[in-house]
Amino acid sequence: MKCEKCQQEVFLPFRCPYCGGYFCSEHRLPENHNCPQIELARTPKEETQPVIIQKQQPEYTFTYAPLGPKMGKIHFSHKEITHLAVAALLVMGVGLSFVGFSTIFSYGYVTDYATLALFIIIFVASFFLHEIAHKVAAQRRGLWAEFRLTLMGAILTMLSILPLFFKIISPGAVMVAGFADKESMGKISIAGPATNIALSIIFLAIALPIQSNSIFLLGAAFNAWIALFNLIPFGILDGFKVFLWKRKIWALAFATSLALTIIGYRPIF
Repeated sequence: MKCEKCQQEVFLPFRCPYCGGYFCSEHRLPENHNCPQIELARTPKEETQPVIIQKQQPEYTFTYAPLGPKMGKIHFSHKEITHLAVAALLVMGVGLSFVGFSTIFSYGYVTDYATLALFIIIFVASFFLHEIAHKVAAQRRGLWAEFRLTLMGAILTMLSILPLFFKIISPGAVMVAGFADKESMGKISIAGPATNIALSIIFLAIALPIQSNSIFLLGAAFNAWIALFNLIPFGILDGFKVFLWKRKIWALAFATSLALTIIGYRPIF
């Protein structure tokens, strides 16, 4: 994120409690960034009221206010539910597109419509439980956190519904706003991959006693792959923030997801 005063790139910016802007350490004080609400800063502390901040992001608008005594409450807005519903339809479409690959049937993963329905449920849930885990972890810390579709992600996911070999499933993500230190961001980021790792272990525990290419084995491999990909310590992926927070935790999570990917792998395509 860039400082709104000098445009310097800042990893953990300071949020002004009066105007809601984000600034570097040099411009964090109201008088240093010409705060339009500086008169509030000069008002006696006991007379000030919580400030509700309207922020504009490239693809959505949100309102953030200090949560005070309601900190930790998990909340879904009507707008968020709409975005989740559209994203679910897109992800479901990608899941159904795998039916076009005859090998998903020939290897015994899907043999009838009942297992096909189970496959779609596991496929969609694996994506959304990852995002919901981020949301819960963030809102538990008093931060604003809601799922939002992104234009490019939705377009790429929609294209993946076509019978193409390469699939991109990223219709949106949980957006987080508010002040958070490196530890908080690390814990919020690890929540998603940790959820997929847990799901992979559960599905693997169900699949291995069956001794066949069950739909649960496919679910185990799919969740392990989601965790492994998101733990890559690069760019906007979860792994980068976890790596900056605690490298030992990142290494343990990455190694676990890699092992689960190898164990759950079967030649599907």
